[in-house]
Amino acid sequence: MTDTATPSVARRLDDLPFGRRHLRILTGSGLGWALDAMDVGLISFIITALIAQWSLDTSQASWIASAGFAGMAIGASLGGLLADRFGRRSVFAVTLLVYGVATGASALVGGLAMLLVLRFVVGLGLGAELPVASTYVSEFAPARIRGRVIVILEAFWAVGWTAAALIGYFVIPHVEDGWRWAFVVGAVPAIYALIVRWGLPESARWLERRGRHDEADAVVRSFETSGPVETAGVSRVVAAPVAPATAVTSTGRLRALWSSEFRGRTASLWLVWFCVNFSYYGAFIWIPTILYTQGYDLVRSFGFTLIITLAQLPGYAVSAWLIEVWGRRLTLSVFLIGSAASAVVFGTAGSEVVIIGAGMALSFFNLGAWGALYAVTPEMYPTSLRGTGAGWAAGVGRIASILAPLSVPPLLLWGGAPLLFVVFAVFFVLAAAGAWGLADRRGESLDDR
Repeated sequence: MTDTATPSVARRLDDLPFGRRHLRILTGSGLGWALDAMDVGLISFIITALIAQWSLDTSQASWIASAGFAGMAIGASLGGLLADRFGRRSVFAVTLLVYGVATGASALVGGLAMLLVLRFVVGLGLGAELPVASTYVSEFAPARIRGRVIVILEAFWAVGWTAAALIGYFVIPHVEDGWRWAFVVGAVPAIYALIVRWGLPESARWLERRGRHDEADAVVRSFETSGPVETAGVSRVVAAPVAPATAVTSTGRLRALWSSEFRGRTASLWLVWFCVNFSYYGAFIWIPTILYTQGYDLVRSFGFTLIITLAQLPGYAVSAWLIEVWGRRLTLSVFLIGSAASAVVFGTAGSEVVIIGAGMALSFFNLGAWGALYAVTPEMYPTSLRGTGAGWAAGVGRIASILAPLSVPPLLLWGGAPLLFVVFAVFFVLAAAGAWGLADRRGESLDDR
């Protein structure tokens, strides 16, 4: 095969079967994702413990969660821009390092003010990492299974949240200053960041987009030779097949999000991200505390939360299957409607059996929806602004995650759990409607402009 007939990096990646190198990318990124989830999950248990130990009221406690989400909003917006400029892998590693160190430092705090500062720094790293990681993995995944691969990546969130629930159940209530030890465990990502930085390749699509064709070719070759892949006749990547970039500067990327081609997708994506974040973080950050304030002790409220958390993995599994059968929009909207119905039942539950059953259903549907949302988000934009688009969508969503914890105390005061979870259900329904404004690229190659 001659150079002029050489397939592009995108075509070569899409034609590959899922091999050992793909598995390494998925598990390497997924472990970072799980550690992120563990950090977010731990704070829901730590808040409950601090209400008891520091005698905090619910308004003070809500600021612990919201400080982290404020950092996440800024981190997500900046992280995407940085990933489009400096590469996915490097930004991914730096974000893990930032939030890992800040989480470990949180174990040493002596008061609320310093904890809020450190939670903001944690949020900067965490907010940047998630959209960068999903963009990174999506750019390696073959088109025919890309959605499924990203849902599986998102499923690592359930692993991390389950780890947090186990720590919350077995450590925090039973060990003196157990919440401090929980923060120490959360510092593990600082070590993992170094492994990520040197152990994973840069995105070949990003390298080609930046004109670094030899490096892109070397990365793709490593995939072509790592498993049962036919490599005969494959030559070096040439620049000619690469389409002009949609945007080449940070300002241009931001403008492009609202160009005539992308403004409908951007508006719909931001609506879905905002609504899903509001309901998810409003509910799951506060579930242990809501149960505690309803009369269950720390051990029982944490135990209920652990059981509810276990339903996340089946939700991801079903979503991963359906997303390549039904497509992105239908899968996302069905899981969001299921989340809305589950929220209403959970908010009006009057017995332990109904609380656990409705909570598991909410966990199943909501986390399945998250998997579909992370799968569809990087597909909305071309390579030159994919990180920016995903990051800003996540950043807008984090605004909702700031507001949600702050909204819970007054909503509980005005109408109790029934009103609170009806509000969450309304946001889920709005997100389901917004999903139909997204492009569905099931089985299609990513746009590499």
